[in-house]
Amino acid sequence: MRLLFLGVHGRDRSPSQRYRFEAFEPGLRAAGFEIDYAGALTSDEARDFYGPVSALRKGRIAARALARRALSLTRPADVVFVQREAFFMLNEWSEWLAHLRATVVFDFDDSIWIHAVSEANRRFGWLKNVEKIPRIVRLSHTVLAGNEYLAQWARAHSNNVHVVPTCVDTAHFAPLGPRPARDVVTIGWSGSPSTFAHLRPLLPVLERLKAKYGERVRYRVMGDPSFSHAPLQLQGEAWTAPTELELLREMDIGLMPLPDDAWTRGKCGLKGLVSMSMGAATVMSPVGVNREIVTPGVDGFLAADDDAWFAQLSELVEDAALRQRIGAAGRQTVIDRYSVQRWTPTLVDLLKRAALRSTT
Repeated sequence: MRLLFLGVHGRDRSPSQRYRFEAFEPGLRAAGFEIDYAGALTSDEARDFYGPVSALRKGRIAARALARRALSLTRPADVVFVQREAFFMLNEWSEWLAHLRATVVFDFDDSIWIHAVSEANRRFGWLKNVEKIPRIVRLSHTVLAGNEYLAQWARAHSNNVHVVPTCVDTAHFAPLGPRPARDVVTIGWSGSPSTFAHLRPLLPVLERLKAKYGERVRYRVMGDPSFSHAPLQLQGEAWTAPTELELLREMDIGLMPLPDDAWTRGKCGLKGLVSMSMGAATVMSPVGVNREIVTPGVDGFLAADDDAWFAQLSELVEDAALRQRIGAAGRQTVIDRYSVQRWTPTLVDLLKRAALRSTT
């Protein structure tokens, strides 16, 4: 069974592609799939295209990516797996060509029918065509949604929609052992430059916490080295796979703040799931699927406003036993309900059914 993966980015760059496809590759290969991975942008091109470079540079990048995507569509496949979109501009031309040759499986993990662009590309926002998303869903034989909120939207356009949550490889994302009761409690957040906007409203709470506990708490944030916050003497760190693991293993408390809006209600809880998988006591905003992931006081906490965040974080800072209990239960929740190991058989079954449609 030949599976052609189409995504905007190359390997090990996009969180969506890493957690929703790349983590499943060993299991898919073991199940008999031959995988041909085709990203439209290289890592360097993606960095420049989504950064503050000239329009001419962006145009050259887009032209190369267009040629690369067109060439990838000539490769043999029984199933074409499209993650979010096969190309980052214009209409659904690549998905349309793919569906003429093979069975298309469309996977998404955000409210991508809502128009949202990075700050660096705001003046090019007209090139991002969200109107194509319902048409891609209609072209696809199988649709995989990251949560029920997304699935409900997709069912207006397809009668073959399945919920496959964003999953964590709990063999890779695992603590080295029981967390020690350290004198200094590390509170951490890991994300991307585009999601730092979700962390900023929480900074006043973190300032209050620092004023209360002083050197008993310290903060680390990863994902944007240009980020800084002088009152906390906080400097953002660049993301790399090894440093992410180091940070996660150091964190005693993980944060996932979110505003409550149409975009965030489609989020799949990844930041919270990753910190839970590492055994960190995790506090999340009660937005969207976060309410399903966490049972408050059992495997994590939900905080709806600044006072709730401050109270919950204070309790965790002061009680090492509570941190350890909540962290251990959170990791078990991820293993049982949101792990790659738990969901690989389901994904294999769905893709095999799609492949059989192409070969019969």
